[in-house]
Amino acid sequence: MKKLSIFLLTMIAVIGFSSCEHDDDVVFTAQPDPEGVNFTTSFASNYTLNAASSTNLAERFVWNEVDFGAPTTVTYELQGSATQDFSSFDVIGTTSETNLGVTIAQMMSLAVDAGLDNDPATEEMPNTGVIYFRVRAFAGTDGGNALEEISDAASLNVTLPEASEEEEETKMNLFLVGDATAAGWDNNNNNMPLFRDSENDNVFYFQGRFAGGAAVEGFKLLSMRGAWQPQWGLSDGNFTNSEILGEDPSAFPVDSDAYYSFSVNTEDMTYTFEEVDASSAASYDVIGLVGAGTSVGWPGDDNPTPDIQLTQLNFDSHIWYAESVTLTDGPLKFRANLAWDTSWGGGENFPSGQATGDDIMASAGTYEVWFNDLTGRYIFIPLEP
Repeated sequence: MKKLSIFLLTMIAVIGFSSCEHDDDVVFTAQPDPEGVNFTTSFASNYTLNAASSTNLAERFVWNEVDFGAPTTVTYELQGSATQDFSSFDVIGTTSETNLGVTIAQMMSLAVDAGLDNDPATEEMPNTGVIYFRVRAFAGTDGGNALEEISDAASLNVTLPEASEEEEETKMNLFLVGDATAAGWDNNNNNMPLFRDSENDNVFYFQGRFAGGAAVEGFKLLSMRGAWQPQWGLSDGNFTNSEILGEDPSAFPVDSDAYYSFSVNTEDMTYTFEEVDASSAASYDVIGLVGAGTSVGWPGDDNPTPDIQLTQLNFDSHIWYAESVTLTDGPLKFRANLAWDTSWGGGENFPSGQATGDDIMASAGTYEVWFNDLTGRYIFIPLEP
């Protein structure tokens, strides 16, 4: 009986060893996906391409996932062309995800290749035409891999508004979102804007309170309230956005609940973030707007306290805002506590800038207004008519 047991154990070991050898011999062979690759995006009937909004997202191209039947990385390459046969094309970007954002600038480049322009004097060059996109999926990360799937070309109608028809330049804004900010992770909750530099539209500043700590994820930036794309944040510690990455960036972390100085440059893709001491900063009960460019005019004997009073943010007592202020062409100033002891101007720096002492020369319109009494920075964000 003992000899039989030893024999059985020996047989089981031999069978197990043989099975392991067979497992090691398993070979996966990548095969074409019978479903291919195709766009799932519902494209607009026409895309109007304004140079003033060149950094904005024109469209996010989405496609189905490709399965080559083997445990291999699948890379997707989005291509754009001025011709349907793709005899020449631009590689818009590559990603391992099934989507990629395309900016207005990238579409405009293809439109120019297609012979379009926005100059009404050049009648031989139309301002409306068609550009084409397709997506290529290939196994691995080497673009020379022969195993690939290529989608049908998607044709997009585009228009370059003639120069005389273009609207006044629209400046990009950046808004804070995240559990380190007043809005939380709500993208449409009166999110605080960053303050745009008066000389460089690519540079933004913010100094104020950020909530922080181990349980706080941090914050990101949005270019439009109510929309999650495009969004700005970090990737491996570098400042970036979702259009560059092809996916959402991670949040800026905040170590502790404190005041910080934060700045970004969306052209150089750089940022600074450092804690500051605001404990000795002055506090104010009222911040208001006065001046000939406002609806209340300048204070006088017959109008001693006409200020358009801003609302103090509960999250940070140094941030003030007004949801809708109508201005005319003319001068104005911010001032504290309904008096002239402390006031802020900005000279010709409108709609954004930092206090210089001179009157701010406003342009007529209706604006959302934000002011920071720590730095004297302000921004007037035009509201849709």
